Amino acid sequence: MVDLAHRVHLTNGYRDDGSYPALVFNTTNRCNLSCRHCFVYRDDNPNEAQSPRGEPSDDDLLDLLAALRDRQGIRTILWMGGEPLLRRSLLERGVKLFPRNHVVTNGTVPLVDLGPDSLYVVSVDGPPEVNDAIRGAGTFERVMRNLDRVPAGFATPIQAQCTVTRSNQDHLDELVELLVGSRFEWMTFSFYVPPAEGETSDAWVDNSERMVAVERVMALKERYPTFVRNRRRALELMAPDTAHSVTDACPAKSVILPLYSEGDDYTTPFCCYGNDVDCSRCGAWIVFELAAMLGMG
Repeated sequence: MVDLAHRVHLTNGYRDDGSYPALVFNTTNRCNLSCRHCFVYRDDNPNEAQSPRGEPSDDDLLDLLAALRDRQGIRTILWMGGEPLLRRSLLERGVKLFPRNHVVTNGTVPLVDLGPDSLYVVSVDGPPEVNDAIRGAGTFERVMRNLDRVPAGFATPIQAQCTVTRSNQDHLDELVELLVGSRFEWMTFSFYVPPAEGETSDAWVDNSERMVAVERVMALKERYPTFVRNRRRALELMAPDTAHSVTDACPAKSVILPLYSEGDDYTTPFCCYGNDVDCSRCGAWIVFELAAMLGMG
């Protein structure tokens, strides 16, 4: 029997007796990439070449997740990292614990069929030259090559997700044109969530400046209504006069439990995007999708 009290430490307002329909689970701290805008790498997590020593075993994690599922009422899990497909055997067994599974991957590791109750969310941040400036040389080609190798009858849907930044906002049309008709079944856009301290070239100064990018996604939604899955209302809520009403009462805090690895123990960061984010400039897809579904703003 897993002793959750000694293994899982809920802080930052998350409660042991709380009900959380969704769990964001830090499957591994290891990754084969080190993307420029990745919030995980702001915490200096290891890459694939470093030893996985100290990571709990598959059996240990499966027992912990089953106990947490039963205690918190979790129905959906987002398998994140690092790169979760570096723990393929854990995924293949773990998806059986939950009714719905989303595997957030960089797409450079071969995909495995996890069945129709799972979904791959593959990160692609622009056409080849733009994507590779963010994610590493040759990354776009590796992703598309992996998709071409997916066999007929592969049951797990595959979605693209682009993190929009000030650096790639002028290339979104080209990206969608490349992905429409590919093995991707649809795509979503999330907007870069910057750190509270230290500006980066990827961040907009404020939500007014960001609206250029939001309006471009709105236009793509009009042109490709079934391929671009962002809700129109969710995008409208990102306007400067309404965004604060969402971020001041973040709907994700009461719905999504983020769990990050600290060796054998797990903790809850302030946000599923880390402990150092500037909430006033949040552009997370899930936050504004939830807000639209709940009628906020």
